[in-house]
Amino acid sequence: MVLNLFFFQISIKKRNVSIEEYVHEEQVKMMYEEMKEKQRSMMNFY
Repeated sequence: MVLNLFFFQISIKKRNVSIEEYVHEEQVKMMYEEMKEKQRSMMNFY
């Protein structure tokens, strides 16, 4: 009889985000939302 035991350790560390990273992420989110809106408006034509 073989007994295999696996032990996992998960550590969560708070990541410090710089102001530049935060601004970049916000810009990406806004661009993504704009593209979704454009896609929706194009879908209305068909």
